[in-house]
Amino acid sequence: MFAQTLSVKTIVAIGIGTALFFLLARFASIPVFANTTLTFQYALLAFFAVLFGPIAGLIIGLAGHILTDLHFGWGLWWSWIIVSGVVGFAFGVMMKGVNVDEGEFEKKSSIIRFIVCSAIIHVISWGVIAPVLDILIYSQPANRVFTQGLIASIGNIITTAVVGTILLFAYSKAKPKTGSLSKDR
Repeated sequence: MFAQTLSVKTIVAIGIGTALFFLLARFASIPVFANTTLTFQYALLAFFAVLFGPIAGLIIGLAGHILTDLHFGWGLWWSWIIVSGVVGFAFGVMMKGVNVDEGEFEKKSSIIRFIVCSAIIHVISWGVIAPVLDILIYSQPANRVFTQGLIASIGNIITTAVVGTILLFAYSKAKPKTGSLSKDR
């Protein structure tokens, strides 16, 4: 039943998004503090979640983070895996109704909404949920995980606001708008 609710296009997007999430985490990350990196995968996750919805965002975040953790060999860090899924889901929900395919992201209000949503999502996800889960699941020291969360929040807000906005704006500009094509006579 679950697979019936996702279009083929969305399933393909989930596969591509997951692979790109992993590749960005693996090859485009800059270590900044205790297993915390500055990366661009959350900008990409936001892009896919806005285009394909909250379920796609959730799955891309979960699967992409699982692949990343498995590759780096430190084991599955479930608190951050869960939060990656939450981030993708939240972007899909909070940006619902912004029709990027119809050029709506070109509107200043949509760009501002995306940036504000990015700040809210990342602060709550990485600044609160991830550290609390780290403490509850792994008995990590609070000062360390809240520092990691703060650093991750700031980095993800900046990269998502800048790179995610550019991706969505460029995509919106590249898509032909409904009614923009006329028939030659």
